[in-house]
Amino acid sequence: MKNKVVVITGSTSGIGKALAICFAEHGSKVVINGRNKPRLDQIADQIKESGGVVLPITGDVSVEADCKNLIEETINTFGKIDILINNAGISMRTLFAETDLDVIKKVMNINFWGTVYCTRYALSHILHTRGSIVGISSIAGKKGLPGRTGYSASKFAMEGFLESLRLENYRTGIHVLVACPGFTASSIRENALDNHGNPQHESPRDEMNMMSSEETALHIYNAIRSRKRDLLLTRQGKLTIFLDKFFPKLVDKLTFKHISKEPGSPF
Repeated sequence: MKNKVVVITGSTSGIGKALAICFAEHGSKVVINGRNKPRLDQIADQIKESGGVVLPITGDVSVEADCKNLIEETINTFGKIDILINNAGISMRTLFAETDLDVIKKVMNINFWGTVYCTRYALSHILHTRGSIVGISSIAGKKGLPGRTGYSASKFAMEGFLESLRLENYRTGIHVLVACPGFTASSIRENALDNHGNPQHESPRDEMNMMSSEETALHIYNAIRSRKRDLLLTRQGKLTIFLDKFFPKLVDKLTFKHISKEPGSPF
């Protein structure tokens, strides 16, 4: 990965931040992106102090013009793109019947359309380098989760888009990876939207007992390096997907019971 140019959206916290640091430590030139400029600059300084090469670009992936600018600034600075990691994402936690539709739109705009916009503008450059396009999905993109209708819908859409893109480029030499980290310690649950689109500011889960963002990032790094097709992490996540193929009704029941035990669950 030395001297590879890696664009990572949603780099201001969690998995995105850990990925930026991981790739920089392995000699990649890292382009980090997010809406919070002070935090983005802070991470850029951290990488530079460790001897890494980094370019921070502020932007909102739900805005097409910002995604186009992200790719253009990367090309203007480094002249190429080897890897695009569509990591930016937001969650929600509320019953669909009580949810403002704008909340669903916001989640879709960031998680799905952000992936589409960035991939569209980066694709020609990645075709040139025969590089990688990565989508950070979720178990919720393979199994619909109650209370997270918009989030699951956005991740299902992302996975369908990337699978189709992979097949369209079957003979071009580019690599497409769909990574499903499972429950990972990050701020995504604290920033999950309520039924009116406000951040909930607390996680319903014990973050200390989850896989760390750093460990997750290393798994994703290795999957990109070995050009894997899919990455499914955590024993719970793997078991859920395996059982769902053969015993879907049982998994429905277990999933509902599991989510129902969360603090503040509406079920």
